[in-house]
Amino acid sequence: MAALDEWGPASQADLGRGTGIDRSDVTAALAELESRRLVERSVDPEHRRRNIVTITPAGVQQLLELDNVIDGIQEQVLKPLTNAQRRQFIALMVKLLAAEDESSMG
Repeated sequence: MAALDEWGPASQADLGRGTGIDRSDVTAALAELESRRLVERSVDPEHRRRNIVTITPAGVQQLLELDNVIDGIQEQVLKPLTNAQRRQFIALMVKLLAAEDESSMG
């Protein structure tokens, strides 16, 4: 849902590629989200075999609620750190994730 909120409507294949999620996992996740009316799938009029996925207003609301939960958890976890330490910790985590991305692509 976050990818759809950030990028706008996208094909299932583009969502998989953009998020690094396996195609079958994307399909299963979208089926679940669609059953909860958090996303909608429609046939791409330019490419009949492709589905375009769009986040619904209920999906946007759910995403905002999840963001608040994540913000609260992050605040709890990082509470013992100063602002400078938080920035350093986050920078190190970004570096570790970038290295993981590079190794999985290699």
